[in-house]
Amino acid sequence: MHVYILLAHPSKKSFSRAVLDAFTQGLRDAGHTYEIGDLYEMGFKSEMDADQYQREVGPDPEAPVPEDVRAEQDKINRADALAFIYPVWWSDCPAKLKGWFDRVLTYGYAYFPDGRGQRATKIRIKKAVVICSAGNSAPLLEETGIAHSMRRIMLSDRLLGVGVKEARMEVLAGMMPGDDT
Repeated sequence: MHVYILLAHPSKKSFSRAVLDAFTQGLRDAGHTYEIGDLYEMGFKSEMDADQYQREVGPDPEAPVPEDVRAEQDKINRADALAFIYPVWWSDCPAKLKGWFDRVLTYGYAYFPDGRGQRATKIRIKKAVVICSAGNSAPLLEETGIAHSMRRIMLSDRLLGVGVKEARMEVLAGMMPGDDT
């Protein structure tokens, strides 16, 4: 299986980077291949500009997309699975990753009308895993409904909603800098 891994953390010495290292070691040990998209290292432009916005709301699902967006779509097309590794900031992924979803899951690629009144997609990903670290404890995330909203948005809307066949989220809760437990 070939996995496209998206990492969204600005620090090379972060817990998210350690998770990435362990995850890729597990993939190697299992005989899988992978490609890493470090959004900060790539300098991925997370903001949608006016031209891309007009393309997204326009009538033509085949209209060209920016080259950086096409490159990311090509990485998805080469993959059998996706993995997302990031810290939870304000109950969601970092803005850099949110912008990746905004810009890469375009009209005509992630969703478009199929001619029968249904929504279609070109995404053919079998599995996706989301591994995110959170400072709050798991019980607090569940009690407040934050965990539910994180799963609903990331899994149901951003992944399963665009053709990913199976997706799950692992929240590494209670992760605070300097707390070795």
